[in-house]
Amino acid sequence: MPRWQRSIDAEVPAWFWRAVDTPSREGRALVDGCEIVYRCWGDASKPPLLLVHGMMAHSRWWDFIAPQLTDNWLVAAIDLGGMGDSDFRYDYSGDTFADEIKAVCDAAGLDERVVLVAHSFGGAMSIKAVNRYPDRFAALVLVDSGLRAPGEPEPERPSLRVRRAYPDRASAEARFRVQPPQAVRAPYTVRYIASQSLMPVDGGWAWKFDDDLLAARSDVALAAEEVASLALPVALIFGEDSAHCPARTVEYMRELIPGTLLVEGITDAHHHVFLDQPEAFVHALQKILTTWL
Repeated sequence: MPRWQRSIDAEVPAWFWRAVDTPSREGRALVDGCEIVYRCWGDASKPPLLLVHGMMAHSRWWDFIAPQLTDNWLVAAIDLGGMGDSDFRYDYSGDTFADEIKAVCDAAGLDERVVLVAHSFGGAMSIKAVNRYPDRFAALVLVDSGLRAPGEPEPERPSLRVRRAYPDRASAEARFRVQPPQAVRAPYTVRYIASQSLMPVDGGWAWKFDDDLLAARSDVALAAEEVASLALPVALIFGEDSAHCPARTVEYMRELIPGTLLVEGITDAHHHVFLDQPEAFVHALQKILTTWL
């Protein structure tokens, strides 16, 4: 955020500024002719962890989370294809997203100890990556990401209308909203992400994702068999107020996953858990990771 904004954001805690000011290293992996961007924080000698964002998000959603994990981990974060600074494709598939996750691990030098921490849509794509490359990953933390039980009603999802360009950054940032909609309980996290989510285009500023992404997807739905095939340690962090990952979904994931599912619920958090309660999220994640170190 601009320095001037700090003086008016009195509610922003000091740890947040320390985190977002922590430098990262950018790299690129080539997957099917497209460049996939990733960033890294921390010491390469430590065990690796890859952060995977949700639909229409990007690696900078993790800017205030990743630096808090570097005492014990080498942390990387990916921009999935069609999102963030990665290239846009003509079509997107579950297999391709899985290939991107694996390719970034290879390009970033993350060894077979790598733990995936994946939010929402990124969780589903990470499950696909684990099944596609079972020897490449050590553990998986799903963040408000799960498969709904048969017959469990889906929450209402608003249609996404994408306005291609805004005339200036300020008007664009003012229009930023998380999906599914919610009142984020730590609004400074959303203001920061909005400031990092724009790219210049002809006619102004647009969000850093492919407008055709939703229509160009195929084979991204998660099947029960894919969850039941997971043969590595799995944990689930969910928002206790989330409509995306309600109690029945958590129990269904317990039923499907062959081993013990570690579960951490975050109080006063919706689907965007680490935006609502970033400190509680980091505490829960560190608690899980400690059991696997």
